[in-house]
Amino acid sequence: MKDLDTQDIEIQVLLEAIYLRYGYDFREYARALVKRRILRRLSLSGLKTLAEMQHRVLYDATFFDTLLKDLSIPVTEMFRDPSFYKALREQVIPMLKTYPLLNIWHAGCSTGEEVYSLAILLQEEGLYERAQIYATDFNNDVLQKAKDGIYPIENVKEYTCNYQKAGGKTSFVNYYTAKHDHIIMKRALKSRVVFANHNLASDTVFHEMNMIVCRNVFIYFTKCLQNRILRLFSESLGHYGFLCLGAKEHLKFLDDAHHFEPVVEDEKIFRKTC
Repeated sequence: MKDLDTQDIEIQVLLEAIYLRYGYDFREYARALVKRRILRRLSLSGLKTLAEMQHRVLYDATFFDTLLKDLSIPVTEMFRDPSFYKALREQVIPMLKTYPLLNIWHAGCSTGEEVYSLAILLQEEGLYERAQIYATDFNNDVLQKAKDGIYPIENVKEYTCNYQKAGGKTSFVNYYTAKHDHIIMKRALKSRVVFANHNLASDTVFHEMNMIVCRNVFIYFTKCLQNRILRLFSESLGHYGFLCLGAKEHLKFLDDAHHFEPVVEDEKIFRKTC
């Protein structure tokens, strides 16, 4: 075991305390990211030491909620990485069209922009009404934003551009209504979506999924946690189910990688083979 400095030990103890007190497991998240965010909250809170922060976390649930927001990673946008959605439309959707029903798990959905992107794509390809999408995240605040589907209007130009690059078949404006300085996603895009709290680090499987989308989440985990989550995904997917990761993520050297083969390697789209 490598030597840890005092600060690293205190952070490890804090993460253990969070897990024991609240059930949220950040012990196998990338330590540099976790450390940076914890120290930022320490500075903003006016507390002097990590020991003081641990005491505050254990006895002040409101303070813990604030720290929880710091430790979540709500970085997303509509049709993020348009080439991924274009590949999904052209190379995966034709195979999904052969299924009578579709169960899709969007894990780590954050504030929901990519869930609505997927819903739009499925609707344009005539698959939405036979699909059930389970959109999950461990952070209830971002889940509520996802359920609301309300986003700053200043982002519309970027979202529209992404939609067009992703092979959109109509106009992006058809999928939202504008109100003041926000857009509200059309209610129809929520009709086949269930938003639910789920912690990839500690919760159990979703059975018989045809596709799992978990993009740009793996990069924040240690290899140990990546192994656990890939096993979770493997057990959740039906035979020949699809797994979609982020552009900078891969399955190399993970224990269950042999269960998957690349479908669109550049876009990190895989299919379960055994």
